[in-house]
Order: sequence, then C-alpha cells, then structure tokens
Amino acid sequence: QVQLVESGGDSVQAGGSLRLSCVASGYLGITGSSMGWFRQVPGKEREGVAAIRNDGRIVYADSVKGRFTISKDNAKNTLSLQMNSLNPDDTGMYYCAASLAGRVVPYLNLLRSPSYNYWGQGTQVTVSS
Repeated sequence: QVQLVESGGDSVQAGGSLRLSCVASGYLGITGSSMGWFRQVPGKEREGVAAIRNDGRIVYADSVKGRFTISKDNAKNTLSLQMNSLNPDDTGMYYCAASLAGRVVPYLNLLRSPSYNYWGQGTQVTVSS
C-alpha cells in the first residue's frame, strides 16, 4: 500500500521560509512517478503549486515562481518543497501527490489533481502578516 507522509508545516511570519518534505513508502521507488505539491484553504478548490514529472521536467504555479523550489530524491523516496519569501496568500494545507509509476502525465496537466493517484494527509502552513 502506497503512503505519502508530509512534514515541515508550521506558522511563520511573512517573509519567512519553510521546507516541506514528503516521504513515500510502499513504492518500489518513486523514480517512475510524477509528483507534486498542492494546497487548499477552506472553501476553495485544491490548487497545484509545483510538480516534477517523471522525466524531471518541473512546473510552478505563477503565484510561487521564483520563491518555491521543488526537488525529488529518488534514492530516499522523498519529495521536497523549499518555500521562501512566504506571504499570507501561501497559507493553506499542503498536500503531496504522486502518480502511478510509469503513468504519462502531460506537462500541461501536472498541476491538476486528476493527474495523481496517491495523496498524503497534508501539512498545515500558516503565514501571518
């Protein structure tokens, strides 16, 4: 059974930084999977923040470009999200997601929820002004 466990969420002041991690278990390895970070606030749809395709291609939401960096360590089955220059609009529950190994996810769909098969439980990020 595949499990994704996020960590690293916290409450920070605007301008601060956080690093989120997601450890995958139950996988033979995440090398063949596309993985992404999504966030959600109450009353709004879940939105894609950043994703890395199984071929290494990366995409970011416009709202986080230049501030967030996604990375994947296949040897450690870990996905990370370095978040800098945080602002209150970054507040939300952050979820890690992974596709089935080998699934071909079109680049334009990397930030769309239906592209992913597995989800973590989320980690809360709160940014105060």
